[in-house]
Parts: sequence; C-alpha cells; structure tokens
Amino acid sequence: MSALAGHAADYLRLRRHLGFALTEHERLLRQFTAHLAGAGWETITVETAVAWAGSPSKGTVTEPVLRAARRLTAVRGFAEYLHAIDPAHEVPPRGVFAAARRRREPFIYDSAQVVALLHAAQSLPGNGRGRTWVTVFGLLAATGMRSGEALALRQSDTDLPGGVLTIAWGKNNRPRLVPLHPGTVEALDDYARWRDRERPAPPGAEATFFTSAGGGKLSYSAAREAFVRASSAAGLREGNTPPRLHDLRHTFAVTTLLDWHRSGADVAAMLPVLSTYLGHANPVDTYWYLSAIPELMSHAAGRLAAGRTRR
Repeated sequence: MSALAGHAADYLRLRRHLGFALTEHERLLRQFTAHLAGAGWETITVETAVAWAGSPSKGTVTEPVLRAARRLTAVRGFAEYLHAIDPAHEVPPRGVFAAARRRREPFIYDSAQVVALLHAAQSLPGNGRGRTWVTVFGLLAATGMRSGEALALRQSDTDLPGGVLTIAWGKNNRPRLVPLHPGTVEALDDYARWRDRERPAPPGAEATFFTSAGGGKLSYSAAREAFVRASSAAGLREGNTPPRLHDLRHTFAVTTLLDWHRSGADVAAMLPVLSTYLGHANPVDTYWYLSAIPELMSHAAGRLAAGRTRR
C-alpha cells in the first residue's frame, strides 16, 4: 500500500466516524491514489487532480462534466485533509468542472388536490390496494417523509401510542424521529388493524408496516404505478408539469413555511427545526423551498426589506 493510499484509508475512517458512508468516494480515492502511485507522485497538486478527474473513461454513460465533477469532489475532500497535515498538498478549487444543476419545478398541491388524490387512491381496484395506498399517500402528505422511508418503515419503528415514527435508515443513513399529528396516528392505527387481519407478514419475515397482498414489503415501482393511476383519476396529470410522488414532500415543506410566514413566526429560527424533521443533512436543502412558489418569495422579500428598514 502506498503512503497516499494509507492516508486515504485514515481519511475515510475519520469521516465515517462522523456518519458519512462515502462508498463512491472510497472507490474513487482508491483509483486516484493508485494512479498517483503508478506515476511516482507522492504529493497532490491541482494539475494532477484536475487531469485525473477529467481523464476520459471507457464504457461509461455518465455525462463527462458530471463525472469529472464527482471525481474532483472526492479528491478535494481528501486533499483538504492532507493539506492540514502537510501544506505541500494542493487543494483543487471548486467550479473547475461546473455542471449546471437543474431542479425540476415542483408540483405544489392545494388542499383540494390532496383530498382528490387520496379519494382516488382509496378507490383503486384490487385486493386491498386502495386501503393500503390511501394510507401511504396520506402519510407522505401529512409528514413530508420520503417515499422510500415510508415503504421501508417496519412495524417495530412505529410507536402509535406515543405518536412517533423512527426512521432507522434515512437518506445518508441518518436516523431521526417523526412526531405525528393525532389524526395521522388514528389513520395509521386503522390501517394496522386491517393489515394484521387481512395481510399478516409471512412467518420469519421482517414485518414492514405497509404490506403487499402477500404480506411482504411494498416496492417503489408498485407505489409509483398506484400514484400515477390515482393522480390520473384525480385529474392532476393534465398540465405541463404532472405531479410526482416526491412532490407531496415538497408540498409539506412549502405549506409549513407558508403557515409560519402567515402567523408571523421567526422563520429563520424555525428553519433548522423543519430541516431536522425532514431529515435534511444540510439546511441549504431546506432553504431551497423558499423559491418554490411566488408567495414564499414575496414573504421572504418582505422580511428582507423590513430588516433593512430597521437598520
């Protein structure tokens, strides 16, 4: 093992103690340190890092600029770590491979559209499909959970008497607690009673909260199919931007922010609370919702203007 490879192992071990998975970074740093060792280089320079990140690849379909940006991001973190130990190591600057990040405009449901979606989901034909999907979609709308988190929810993760869910494996393996509204608890309890009677888990299987007709875990493809059918039946797919399942999460965040603005709450102080509730690793991901709809932008601009007036 080269000295740089040993440093890379130490760097990854340190960051994993802080909660990062870094599976892709480990693969990329293994390639990078092997490349440097093969060329006889013992020090990271901007030139060598950029050249390696931008080198052509064989057999990949990833956009070249995006691929290079990901590779250089992995190297930059490692280089910052090494630079703190030995300033001879250079840190590649940001933005060398700048790929435009485009976010699709979210579909923000109004309350009538959420009701229409749930009513259509409840009417889906099949062996208990409606009973299951109306509860799944209702939970997403009421909590802003990611669809994968809801589908992976285990029965042992649900404390309905206490009114709280445990997300054991959120994005980036970040666990969190999700307190529930009493109405949401009641709906989940009704579903659980029906599920235990109609769809018990097979013996020896890990019991998920939401189950398929055979008592197993629901798949995302099944969730998406049910959502497309329900949203079509509700008349929500007729515009230029049809809704996605993930837009229920967007709607929850935007609605929460709007309610805080309308009530005069200190939104800046409350944003970290929303960020934690949603399971965002970085509050910047929550700030993005401020630009989701014009009314939020108007409220934010008004707060900014008021702050300048008081100075």
